[in-house]
Amino acid sequence: MYQKILVPIDGSETAALGLNEAIRLAKNQGAKIRLMHVVNEMILTLPEAYVDLDRVVEALRSSGRTILANGEATVRSAGVEVDTTLVEAMGNAAGDQIIQHAKEWGAELIVCGTHGRRGIRRIVLGSDAEYIVRYTPVPILLVRSGAPNAM
Repeated sequence: MYQKILVPIDGSETAALGLNEAIRLAKNQGAKIRLMHVVNEMILTLPEAYVDLDRVVEALRSSGRTILANGEATVRSAGVEVDTTLVEAMGNAAGDQIIQHAKEWGAELIVCGTHGRRGIRRIVLGSDAEYIVRYTPVPILLVRSGAPNAM
């Protein structure tokens, strides 16, 4: 049924849960997984503070490559075909990048972990998963962490 599964990962425990579910599904369906990491950190600098933005961005890229390499090893060890992509979206919503990539790659399913935040935590921290659910043109499978997050 699904041949191309897109799995956004960020190194979090919930992303790992989503990845594990995608692996199970891919094995069952004979599907390929594409792991995606979005470099998308809002950088706050104060006028009197100096931050070497090039070094910060390179550190984010490096971290993203490590996250993707670890995810790729996990998928390969399960015997599932996998490739990876690192996308830079400085200042843009990660959800936008995920949806755009799903369209371009021809993903048939997006699988992602979600924290299941509610209340003020969702308002403050946002929800890429919620954004993807609202705007994705393809089916999405959300995998929640086991811990309830009431606020």
